[in-house]
Amino acid sequence: MKITIMDTTLRDGEQTSGVSFTGTEKLTMAKLLLEDLRVDRIEIASARVSEGEYKGAKMIFAWAKEHGFIEKVEVLGFVDGDISLKWIENAGGKVINLLTKGSLKHCQYQLRKSPEQHIEDIKGVLKTAKEMGIRVNIYFEDWSNGMRNSPEYMYQMLDNLQNENIDRFMLPDTLGILNHDETYKFCLDIKTRYPKLEFDFHAHNDYDLATANVFSAISAGITGIHTTINGLGERAGNVPISSVIGIVKDHFKYEMSVQEDKLYLVSKFIESFSGIRIPANKPLIGENVFTQTSGIHADGDQKDNLYFNDLLPERFGRKRQYALGKMSGKASVIKNLEELGIELSKEEMKMVTDRIIELGDKKETVSKEDLPYIISDVLKSEKVNQNIKIKNYSLSVAKGLRSMATLSIEINCLSYEETASGDGQYDAFMKALWKIYDKLEKKHPVLTDYVVTIPPGGKTDALVECSITWDYSGKIIKTRGLDSDQTVAAIKGTLKMLNIIDEMDNSKV
Repeated sequence: MKITIMDTTLRDGEQTSGVSFTGTEKLTMAKLLLEDLRVDRIEIASARVSEGEYKGAKMIFAWAKEHGFIEKVEVLGFVDGDISLKWIENAGGKVINLLTKGSLKHCQYQLRKSPEQHIEDIKGVLKTAKEMGIRVNIYFEDWSNGMRNSPEYMYQMLDNLQNENIDRFMLPDTLGILNHDETYKFCLDIKTRYPKLEFDFHAHNDYDLATANVFSAISAGITGIHTTINGLGERAGNVPISSVIGIVKDHFKYEMSVQEDKLYLVSKFIESFSGIRIPANKPLIGENVFTQTSGIHADGDQKDNLYFNDLLPERFGRKRQYALGKMSGKASVIKNLEELGIELSKEEMKMVTDRIIELGDKKETVSKEDLPYIISDVLKSEKVNQNIKIKNYSLSVAKGLRSMATLSIEINCLSYEETASGDGQYDAFMKALWKIYDKLEKKHPVLTDYVVTIPPGGKTDALVECSITWDYSGKIIKTRGLDSDQTVAAIKGTLKMLNIIDEMDNSKV
């Protein structure tokens, strides 16, 4: 069986609060949906809404006609004689999705008409559409409430319309009220009563049941599903196409025209155009959904892909990642090092893993690109004797006042403490440090260069690298410090320098 997709991002998706697409953006999205993602149909506008809507639709229709997609582009229209039909015809369209009432309550209280009057009005639009050469699909607005509270009305509608020139009958859960049991029951009832008709199901997500309801609709025999990219739509949105892909292909093993490897690309474009961010844990398209955080999961994947499922990232143009943080184990580090082509000894691996866990405890996110910097920092630190240690320090900054630093340092097992003010926290720290060195009559170097970078090129927010160049009696010394805080990184680089010159001085004795 094949499941067809009608994507309504450009119509229903644009009803998301705060979202409005320009004509150019709509044309770009139409191309992405039909050429790249290859959905079966798209709904691009509502007739009569605005001049901007008309111009956008006209642009899309002109492109679609030129590229053979004109029959796949649809517009929502109304039971208004020939007004919506002429709007669509003048814009260049060939298909109307006619909005009718799917519940007796809507028919009586919104239209203030009897079912018989509404049916006659619909038939009038159908007759005109046929004369104009415009194909028709029918929306039964509020169908879910109709099936709950007035099923006989729905049967009356279908009995009177089943032999008309209608391609597809579309069953919307307009207010997102259904659960999966009701969806199955109502869809099966309709399919059983009218087996020769083609039906679409249109799910809203007010109870967070849209995906489950699509599953039930397909189980009941519905072959057409309406979706939006990233789940855009009014209130809680529509069912996202990303969720539908998974259940159709992996649970039902049914066919779809959708090119799933283009999903992430299209989702990111629509995220940019809509301004609505994709949640990091959104299935298939969220930033974190193909990232293993637990070290034991990385270990299982390394041994026999024990924590893989059918939703392999490569299917969707993505790549599996292994997060580095406080839950990282050796396997997570190894996975990332393999991608970088770096090998470490057992001892080096432990030191690097411990440093990553330390950063994770500070709630910092470590990326794969950070690893070379962490490795360099950790391993080079181990090569220098630690005769000088910073026990404690306190740094303060206040508007309109000089920064203050109090430092407690241990030199050859003896402790010293000083306080100083300075032009910034690091300057205050250095002045307190040199107070101690002056009292001990120890020489200290001159800082000649100070560079702060965010490795690598701004791709990470976890680490700051501070590179400092010192002149010690004519000898140039360069040290680096790595931390999530710029001042702390500078202090770490300074501590390395202190131990280097201490080792130099001791070697002369």
